[in-house]
Amino acid sequence: MSRPARRTAGGRPEDHAAPDPYAPPVPARELTAVSADGARLHVEVHGPVDDPAAPAVVLAHGWTCSTAFWAAQIRDLAADHRVIAYDQRGHGRSPASRRYGTDALADDLEAVLAATLAPGEKVVVAGHSMGGMTVMAAAGRPGFQEHAAAVLLCSTGSSRLVARSTVVPIRAGRPRTWLTRRVLGSRAPLGPVTPLARRILKYATMGPGSTPHMVEACARIVHACPRRVRHAWSQVLDRLDLDGGVRQLRVPVAIVAGTADRLTPPGHARALAAALPDCLGLTELPGLGHMTPVEAPGLVTAKIRELVTGHVPGQVTGHVPGQVTGHVPGQATGHVPGQVTGHGSAHEQHDDARIREGA
Repeated sequence: MSRPARRTAGGRPEDHAAPDPYAPPVPARELTAVSADGARLHVEVHGPVDDPAAPAVVLAHGWTCSTAFWAAQIRDLAADHRVIAYDQRGHGRSPASRRYGTDALADDLEAVLAATLAPGEKVVVAGHSMGGMTVMAAAGRPGFQEHAAAVLLCSTGSSRLVARSTVVPIRAGRPRTWLTRRVLGSRAPLGPVTPLARRILKYATMGPGSTPHMVEACARIVHACPRRVRHAWSQVLDRLDLDGGVRQLRVPVAIVAGTADRLTPPGHARALAAALPDCLGLTELPGLGHMTPVEAPGLVTAKIRELVTGHVPGQVTGHVPGQVTGHVPGQATGHVPGQVTGHGSAHEQHDDARIREGA
């Protein structure tokens, strides 16, 4: 079911431009995709939705997030891409479900692809955290293989998430795993976004140089996730084993990870790079945490653009490859392999991103 975008008083579609790069853009079109078990998924399409020549990208967010998490990427890419973003089941505007698991994630992605793309149309799929796990879960599915030309994985892993997490600052072992499982699987409500809540969220999910507006944007999104949904998906992540899905992901894949990520430390990204059949490279961002699309929005957007230009048949975007428009603090301003430039304070600069090419 499709719905037109909201319009201004003059009858024109509302503009994507906004002073806050993390304010959720207004979609050009909204629709509901229906998954294999009947679960209903809120889907947004941004950009030139009626232009079949515009390349498409699909964005899958992570645990406790929503389409709003991709605001910076949507705002930039929608200038010349059809940008498809959806709320994972139970998140954002997608209703909760009784079914939670990696098969459900894969079913949902297939449903979104079928609802928004022409038969055989190729796209770049970007997944952050649980969104990356969604891609791994769907790797062997016909609906995914029909449409995926290339993939960007941000801050994700395929197995042993709880055991490898460093959210609890003690030595690795059974006590840390036990405590981490209790923390991440808590049923407690997060409550309002307070200064203490921002400090906790920043410690657990973001790098020390994250700016206040980055932290605020993430806090608003995470605190909006219903606690029952948060708990249900935490149990799925606790038992996660998608190592087989990694080996089935045969399209070209680029990986981005923050070296200060406590939820999915960079060892996960290195293991993915080694296991993937066609890894284009791993970009490690010094000092960044788990929320890489928010912490380094320009770099993540540039990676998506590079994948579209290099791997979607017959598509060349209107931007110079690697060039990002619309400055936000800490974003890439021009592509030099292995280097990221930034503006503002030293905490907003993420220089000398390390890249390991190939797998």
